[in-house]
Amino acid sequence: MRNKLNRFLQRLEATDQLDQLQELIVSLRQALSVDHVVYHWVSVDGEQYGFGTYDPGWAQRYQDMEYIRVDPVVSGCFQRFHPVDWKRMDWSSKAARAFRADSIAHGVGNQGFTIPIRGPNGQFALFTLSHTATDAEWDAFTADYQRDLIVIAHFLNAKALQIEAGRTPDAIRPLSPREVDALSFLGMGYSRSQAADLLSISEHTLRAYIESARHKLGALNTVHAVARALSEGLIIIGGAAKDAPGGWPGRQGDTDVAPD
Repeated sequence: MRNKLNRFLQRLEATDQLDQLQELIVSLRQALSVDHVVYHWVSVDGEQYGFGTYDPGWAQRYQDMEYIRVDPVVSGCFQRFHPVDWKRMDWSSKAARAFRADSIAHGVGNQGFTIPIRGPNGQFALFTLSHTATDAEWDAFTADYQRDLIVIAHFLNAKALQIEAGRTPDAIRPLSPREVDALSFLGMGYSRSQAADLLSISEHTLRAYIESARHKLGALNTVHAVARALSEGLIIIGGAAKDAPGGWPGRQGDTDVAPD
């Protein structure tokens, strides 16, 4: 199996046509003995692009029903950087359960494994395998091939970016320090009045910074602006309190005792 995957990567490296990528995906499905392999690129404005082995009827139905809005795999992977087993997604809503039943009825399979991929300028894509199998069989498969699939996903995304360069989002204009601060405080859950107080500015001035940042990010509203800034790595939220104790290997504080 490893030899087949290595040959796949060699063929992928030599590929320069979109139809060749489709042929490679089909060969990868056969090599892995799974029901489906799919590469799915989702743009910020909701446009979808990809290739894979799903039945064309299901691919069209997915778009017609706007399942991207209720698909727990898409929303869940947008919040993650590591591979995700579909069993660990939240399928509790009525819409998600209906989507799940519809997908299985169209041959998608009851098991799935998706690797989220992030590229330049906020590009977001998914590399997915699905199959009909028991939980134990699928767990064994993903444990055996997870590292190989991660490598394949990122090489495949790099090739897609190379072939479809025109789909890559334009670079976002850099935010000013005040715009970064404004979005960061809002992302941390502060109200506009609290954020203005923390920045020692008026709410009117804060609103101007937010609107400027929203325009630069191409965001529809403030929530969208914060989400885009987070996905682009322009703002960072979370972490320990400023004065909390802690460190990392090799760092010595004033109270550290030097070894004898």
